Amino acid sequence: MFTKIYDFIKTFIKEYYRDLIFITVAALLLFIELPFVIYTPGGLINLNKRITISNEYETKGSFNMTYVTLAKPNIPNILLAKIVKNWDIEDKDTIALDGDSVKETLKKDKYAMKEAQDNAVIAAYNLTDKTIKINNYHNYVYYVSKDAKTSIEEFDEILSINDKKITSLDDIKKIVTESKLGDILSVKVLRDNKEKDVTAKVFNTEDGLKIGIAVYTNIDYEADPSVSIKSKNSESGPSGGLMTSLAIYNKLTKEDITKGKKISGTGTIDSQGNIGEIGGVKYKLIGAVKKKSDIFICPKENYKEALKIAKKNNYNIKIITGDTLEEIIKKLDNITD
Repeated sequence: MFTKIYDFIKTFIKEYYRDLIFITVAALLLFIELPFVIYTPGGLINLNKRITISNEYETKGSFNMTYVTLAKPNIPNILLAKIVKNWDIEDKDTIALDGDSVKETLKKDKYAMKEAQDNAVIAAYNLTDKTIKINNYHNYVYYVSKDAKTSIEEFDEILSINDKKITSLDDIKKIVTESKLGDILSVKVLRDNKEKDVTAKVFNTEDGLKIGIAVYTNIDYEADPSVSIKSKNSESGPSGGLMTSLAIYNKLTKEDITKGKKISGTGTIDSQGNIGEIGGVKYKLIGAVKKKSDIFICPKENYKEALKIAKKNNYNIKIITGDTLEEIIKKLDNITD
Protein backbone atom coordinates (compact mmCIF):
# COMPACT_ATOMS: atom_id res chain seq x y z
CA MET A 1 0.00 0.00 0.00
CA PHE A 2 2.66 2.50 1.08
CA THR A 3 4.84 1.47 -1.86
CA LYS A 4 2.04 2.30 -4.32
CA ILE A 5 1.47 5.69 -2.72
CA TYR A 6 5.20 6.45 -2.78
CA ASP A 7 5.47 5.44 -6.45
CA PHE A 8 2.44 7.60 -7.31
CA ILE A 9 3.91 10.66 -5.58
CA LYS A 10 7.31 10.10 -7.16
CA THR A 11 5.78 9.80 -10.63
CA PHE A 12 3.57 12.86 -10.07
CA ILE A 13 6.53 15.02 -9.00
CA LYS A 14 8.61 13.90 -11.96
CA GLU A 15 5.79 14.70 -14.39
CA TYR A 16 4.64 18.00 -12.89
CA TYR A 17 7.73 19.37 -11.15
CA ARG A 18 7.80 22.49 -13.35
CA ASP A 19 4.21 23.31 -12.39
CA LEU A 20 4.98 22.68 -8.73
CA ILE A 21 7.97 25.03 -8.86
CA PHE A 22 5.85 27.70 -10.56
CA ILE A 23 3.07 27.41 -7.97
CA THR A 24 5.58 27.58 -5.11
CA VAL A 25 7.31 30.67 -6.49
CA ALA A 26 3.96 32.36 -7.20
CA ALA A 27 2.82 31.66 -3.63
CA LEU A 28 6.03 33.15 -2.23
CA LEU A 29 5.61 36.26 -4.38
CA LEU A 30 1.97 36.80 -3.47
CA PHE A 31 1.70 35.74 0.15
CA ILE A 32 5.02 36.58 1.79
CA GLU A 33 4.81 40.16 3.06
CA LEU A 34 7.94 42.23 3.63
CA PRO A 35 8.42 44.76 6.49
CA PHE A 36 7.22 47.75 4.50
CA VAL A 37 4.09 49.84 4.00
CA ILE A 38 2.88 50.80 0.53
CA TYR A 39 0.80 53.97 0.46
CA THR A 40 -1.50 54.55 -2.52
CA PRO A 41 -4.21 57.13 -3.32
CA GLY A 42 -7.42 56.39 -1.44
CA GLY A 43 -11.07 57.18 -1.89
CA LEU A 44 -14.08 58.70 -0.15
CA ILE A 45 -16.67 57.62 2.39
CA ASN A 46 -19.96 59.50 2.12
CA LEU A 47 -20.76 60.38 5.72
CA ASN A 48 -24.31 61.44 4.87
CA LYS A 49 -25.07 57.74 4.47
CA ARG A 50 -23.23 56.73 7.65
CA ILE A 51 -24.75 59.25 10.07
CA THR A 52 -28.39 59.21 11.16
CA ILE A 53 -30.00 61.85 13.38
CA SER A 54 -33.65 61.82 14.41
CA ASN A 55 -35.60 64.56 12.60
CA GLU A 56 -32.47 65.59 10.69
CA TYR A 57 -32.39 68.35 8.10
CA GLU A 58 -31.75 67.52 4.44
CA THR A 59 -28.24 67.68 3.01
CA LYS A 60 -28.26 68.34 -0.74
CA GLY A 61 -24.51 67.98 -1.21
CA SER A 62 -22.26 65.61 0.72
CA PHE A 63 -19.55 65.51 3.36
CA ASN A 64 -16.97 62.84 2.61
CA MET A 65 -14.20 61.37 4.72
CA THR A 66 -11.02 60.69 2.76
CA TYR A 67 -8.69 57.78 3.40
CA VAL A 68 -5.35 56.31 2.36
CA THR A 69 -5.20 52.88 0.73
CA LEU A 70 -2.46 50.51 1.89
CA ALA A 71 -1.37 47.90 -0.65
CA LYS A 72 -0.04 44.56 0.60
CA PRO A 73 3.77 44.76 0.82
CA ASN A 74 4.38 41.66 -1.27
CA ILE A 75 7.05 41.51 -3.98
CA PRO A 76 4.74 42.27 -6.96
CA ASN A 77 3.32 45.38 -5.24
CA ILE A 78 6.77 46.58 -4.19
CA LEU A 79 7.89 46.32 -7.82
CA LEU A 80 4.75 48.18 -8.92
CA ALA A 81 5.45 50.92 -6.38
CA LYS A 82 8.79 51.53 -8.10
CA ILE A 83 7.05 52.48 -11.34
CA VAL A 84 3.48 53.58 -10.51
CA LYS A 85 3.04 57.28 -9.81
CA ASN A 86 1.92 58.14 -6.26
CA TRP A 87 2.64 54.67 -4.90
CA ASP A 88 5.19 55.11 -2.10
CA ILE A 89 7.11 52.58 -0.01
CA GLU A 90 7.83 53.30 3.66
CA ASP A 91 9.24 51.26 6.52
CA LYS A 92 6.58 49.40 8.55
CA ASP A 93 7.56 51.35 11.66
CA THR A 94 5.85 54.44 10.18
CA ILE A 95 2.45 53.06 11.24
CA ALA A 96 3.38 51.01 14.30
CA LEU A 97 4.38 52.11 17.79
CA ASP A 98 7.58 50.53 19.13
CA GLY A 99 7.28 47.30 17.20
CA ASP A 100 3.53 46.80 17.55
CA SER A 101 2.05 44.10 15.37
CA VAL A 102 -0.46 45.13 12.69
CA LYS A 103 -3.21 43.57 14.83
CA GLU A 104 -2.23 45.66 17.88
CA THR A 105 -1.99 48.81 15.76
CA LEU A 106 -5.48 48.25 14.33
CA LYS A 107 -6.89 47.63 17.81
CA LYS A 108 -5.45 50.92 19.03
CA ASP A 109 -6.74 52.72 15.95
CA LYS A 110 -10.25 51.47 16.79
CA TYR A 111 -10.05 53.32 20.12
CA ALA A 112 -8.73 56.36 18.24
CA MET A 113 -11.67 56.28 15.81
CA LYS A 114 -14.17 55.99 18.67
CA GLU A 115 -12.51 58.96 20.38
CA ALA A 116 -12.73 60.95 17.13
CA GLN A 117 -16.41 60.11 16.67
CA ASP A 118 -17.26 61.03 20.27
CA ASN A 119 -15.41 64.33 19.94
CA ALA A 120 -17.10 64.99 16.60
CA VAL A 121 -20.56 64.58 18.12
CA ILE A 122 -19.83 66.77 21.14
CA ALA A 123 -18.16 69.52 19.09
CA ALA A 124 -21.04 69.63 16.60
CA TYR A 125 -23.82 69.65 19.19
CA ASN A 126 -22.05 72.39 21.17
CA LEU A 127 -22.33 74.71 18.15
CA THR A 128 -26.11 74.26 17.98
CA ASP A 129 -29.05 74.69 20.34
CA LYS A 130 -29.33 70.92 20.70
CA THR A 131 -28.62 69.03 23.94
CA ILE A 132 -25.80 66.63 24.76
CA LYS A 133 -25.14 65.17 28.20
CA ILE A 134 -21.84 63.53 29.16
CA ASN A 135 -22.33 60.46 31.38
CA ASN A 136 -18.86 58.92 31.65
CA TYR A 137 -15.29 58.90 30.34
CA HIS A 138 -13.15 55.86 29.53
CA ASN A 139 -9.39 56.40 29.20
CA TYR A 140 -7.62 53.50 27.49
CA VAL A 141 -3.82 53.24 27.48
CA TYR A 142 -2.46 52.83 23.96
CA TYR A 143 1.21 53.51 24.68
CA VAL A 144 3.61 52.81 27.54
CA SER A 145 7.07 54.35 27.19
CA LYS A 146 10.17 52.19 27.45
CA ASP A 147 11.38 54.67 30.08
CA ALA A 148 8.27 54.22 32.23
CA LYS A 149 8.60 52.52 35.59
CA THR A 150 5.04 51.31 35.92
CA SER A 151 2.89 48.19 36.05
CA ILE A 152 0.29 49.86 33.81
CA GLU A 153 -0.20 47.87 30.60
CA GLU A 154 -1.45 48.75 27.14
CA PHE A 155 -5.26 48.58 26.81
CA ASP A 156 -5.74 49.16 30.57
CA GLU A 157 -8.54 51.60 31.37
CA ILE A 158 -7.34 54.21 33.87
CA LEU A 159 -10.01 54.63 36.54
CA SER A 160 -8.23 56.73 39.17
CA ILE A 161 -4.83 58.01 40.27
CA ASN A 162 -4.21 58.58 43.99
CA ASP A 163 -7.97 58.02 44.50
CA LYS A 164 -8.85 60.88 42.11
CA LYS A 165 -11.24 59.90 39.30
CA ILE A 166 -9.73 60.32 35.83
CA THR A 167 -11.90 61.77 33.06
CA SER A 168 -9.25 62.79 30.53
CA LEU A 169 -5.54 62.95 29.72
CA ASP A 170 -5.56 66.46 31.20
CA ASP A 171 -6.51 64.99 34.58
CA ILE A 172 -3.52 62.65 34.39
CA LYS A 173 -1.20 65.51 33.39
CA LYS A 174 -2.43 67.69 36.28
CA ILE A 175 -1.80 64.99 38.88
CA VAL A 176 1.66 64.22 37.47
CA THR A 177 2.77 67.86 37.22
CA GLU A 178 1.65 68.47 40.81
CA SER A 179 3.73 65.48 41.96
CA LYS A 180 7.44 65.37 42.77
CA LEU A 181 10.20 63.61 40.89
CA GLY A 182 10.35 60.00 42.05
CA ASP A 183 6.83 59.90 43.54
CA ILE A 184 5.07 56.55 43.25
CA LEU A 185 1.46 57.09 42.18
CA SER A 186 -1.30 54.65 43.08
CA VAL A 187 -3.30 53.82 39.97
CA LYS A 188 -6.53 51.85 39.70
CA VAL A 189 -7.13 50.27 36.29
CA LEU A 190 -9.68 48.03 34.64
CA ARG A 191 -7.91 45.10 32.97
CA ASP A 192 -9.76 42.17 31.41
CA ASN A 193 -12.95 43.40 33.13
CA LYS A 194 -11.30 43.28 36.57
CA GLU A 195 -10.15 46.21 38.71
CA LYS A 196 -6.46 46.13 39.60
CA ASP A 197 -4.24 48.33 41.76
CA VAL A 198 -0.97 49.21 40.03
CA THR A 199 1.71 51.90 40.37
CA ALA A 200 3.53 54.44 38.24
CA LYS A 201 6.72 56.32 39.09
CA VAL A 202 7.08 59.99 38.18
CA PHE A 203 10.21 60.68 36.11
CA ASN A 204 11.68 63.69 34.33
CA THR A 205 11.78 64.28 30.56
CA GLU A 206 12.57 67.19 28.23
CA ASP A 207 8.86 68.07 28.42
CA GLY A 208 8.65 67.92 32.22
CA LEU A 209 7.43 65.29 34.66
CA LYS A 210 5.77 62.18 33.16
CA ILE A 211 4.67 58.66 34.04
CA GLY A 212 5.19 57.51 30.43
CA ILE A 213 1.70 56.63 29.17
CA ALA A 214 -0.68 57.94 26.51
CA VAL A 215 -4.44 57.39 26.39
CA TYR A 216 -7.43 57.57 24.09
CA THR A 217 -10.62 58.91 25.71
CA ASN A 218 -13.95 57.34 24.76
CA ILE A 219 -17.09 59.06 26.04
CA ASP A 220 -20.55 57.84 27.03
CA TYR A 221 -23.11 60.51 26.17
CA GLU A 222 -26.82 61.12 25.59
CA ALA A 223 -27.68 63.35 22.63
CA ASP A 224 -31.03 64.97 21.87
CA PRO A 225 -31.86 64.47 19.05
CA SER A 226 -30.19 61.05 19.03
CA VAL A 227 -27.31 60.37 16.67
CA SER A 228 -25.98 57.12 15.20
CA ILE A 229 -22.68 56.66 13.33
CA LYS A 230 -22.03 53.50 11.33
CA SER A 231 -18.55 52.28 10.46
CA LYS A 232 -17.00 49.15 8.97
CA ASN A 233 -14.65 46.76 10.75
CA SER A 234 -11.91 47.66 8.26
CA GLU A 235 -12.06 51.35 9.23
CA SER A 236 -10.02 52.87 12.04
CA GLY A 237 -8.01 55.91 13.09
CA PRO A 238 -8.82 59.48 14.17
CA SER A 239 -8.47 61.44 10.92
CA GLY A 240 -12.18 61.36 10.04
CA GLY A 241 -13.16 63.41 13.09
CA LEU A 242 -13.46 66.82 11.42
CA MET A 243 -15.57 65.62 8.49
CA THR A 244 -17.79 63.58 10.81
CA SER A 245 -18.42 66.67 12.93
CA LEU A 246 -19.28 68.77 9.85
CA ALA A 247 -21.74 66.13 8.61
CA ILE A 248 -23.42 65.97 12.04
CA TYR A 249 -23.61 69.75 12.35
CA ASN A 250 -25.20 70.05 8.93
CA LYS A 251 -27.91 67.51 9.80
CA LEU A 252 -28.66 69.42 13.02
CA THR A 253 -29.10 72.85 11.45
CA LYS A 254 -31.63 74.18 8.97
CA GLU A 255 -29.12 75.92 6.68
CA ASP A 256 -27.33 73.45 4.38
CA ILE A 257 -23.69 74.56 4.32
CA THR A 258 -22.84 72.08 1.54
CA LYS A 259 -24.84 74.22 -0.93
CA GLY A 260 -25.14 71.10 -3.05
CA LYS A 261 -21.37 70.63 -3.33
CA LYS A 262 -19.30 67.50 -2.87
CA ILE A 263 -17.07 68.34 0.10
CA SER A 264 -14.23 66.03 1.11
CA GLY A 265 -11.47 66.32 3.65
CA THR A 266 -9.55 65.11 6.65
CA GLY A 267 -8.47 66.20 10.12
CA THR A 268 -8.67 65.18 13.76
CA ILE A 269 -10.92 67.03 16.18
CA ASP A 270 -11.22 67.36 19.94
CA SER A 271 -14.41 67.89 21.93
CA GLN A 272 -13.85 71.67 21.90
CA GLY A 273 -13.79 71.66 18.10
CA ASN A 274 -10.05 72.18 17.63
CA ILE A 275 -8.67 70.66 14.42
CA GLY A 276 -5.47 68.60 14.45
CA GLU A 277 -2.83 67.41 11.97
CA ILE A 278 -3.10 64.15 10.03
CA GLY A 279 -0.84 62.02 7.85
CA GLY A 280 -1.17 61.08 4.20
CA VAL A 281 -2.76 64.31 2.95
CA LYS A 282 -1.21 63.70 -0.49
CA TYR A 283 -3.07 60.43 -1.01
CA LYS A 284 -6.30 61.83 0.43
CA LEU A 285 -6.26 64.87 -1.83
CA ILE A 286 -5.58 62.73 -4.90
CA GLY A 287 -8.50 60.49 -3.92
CA ALA A 288 -10.79 63.51 -3.49
CA VAL A 289 -9.87 64.85 -6.92
CA LYS A 290 -10.37 61.47 -8.60
CA LYS A 291 -13.85 61.31 -7.08
CA LYS A 292 -14.60 64.80 -8.43
CA SER A 293 -14.89 66.66 -5.13
CA ASP A 294 -15.57 70.41 -5.31
CA ILE A 295 -13.88 71.30 -2.00
CA PHE A 296 -11.09 69.71 0.05
CA ILE A 297 -10.68 70.55 3.76
CA CYS A 298 -7.50 69.88 5.74
CA PRO A 299 -5.75 71.01 8.95
CA LYS A 300 -3.45 74.05 8.82
CA GLU A 301 -0.41 71.83 9.44
CA ASN A 302 -1.17 70.01 6.15
CA TYR A 303 -2.39 73.01 4.14
CA LYS A 304 0.88 73.99 2.42
CA GLU A 305 1.53 70.42 1.31
CA ALA A 306 -2.01 70.14 -0.09
CA LEU A 307 -1.64 73.41 -2.02
CA LYS A 308 1.73 72.29 -3.39
CA ILE A 309 0.31 68.99 -4.64
CA ALA A 310 -2.72 70.71 -6.17
CA LYS A 311 -0.51 73.23 -7.99
CA LYS A 312 1.93 70.58 -9.20
CA ASN A 313 -0.86 68.45 -10.65
CA ASN A 314 -3.03 71.37 -11.82
CA TYR A 315 -6.01 70.19 -9.76
CA ASN A 316 -9.27 72.09 -10.13
CA ILE A 317 -10.39 71.90 -6.50
CA LYS A 318 -10.84 74.53 -3.80
CA ILE A 319 -8.76 73.83 -0.68
CA ILE A 320 -9.69 75.42 2.64
CA THR A 321 -8.27 75.13 6.15
CA GLY A 322 -8.86 76.40 9.67
CA ASP A 323 -8.04 75.92 13.34
CA THR A 324 -11.55 75.08 14.55
CA LEU A 325 -14.80 73.49 13.44
CA GLU A 326 -16.55 76.85 13.78
CA GLU A 327 -14.01 78.52 11.49
CA ILE A 328 -14.51 75.87 8.79
CA ILE A 329 -18.29 76.23 9.01
CA LYS A 330 -18.01 80.00 8.48
CA LYS A 331 -15.72 79.52 5.49
CA LEU A 332 -18.10 77.03 3.90
CA ASP A 333 -20.99 79.38 4.55
CA ASN A 334 -19.16 82.20 2.74
CA ILE A 335 -18.20 80.19 -0.34
CA THR A 336 -19.99 81.30 -3.48
CA ASP A 337 -20.14 79.60 -6.87
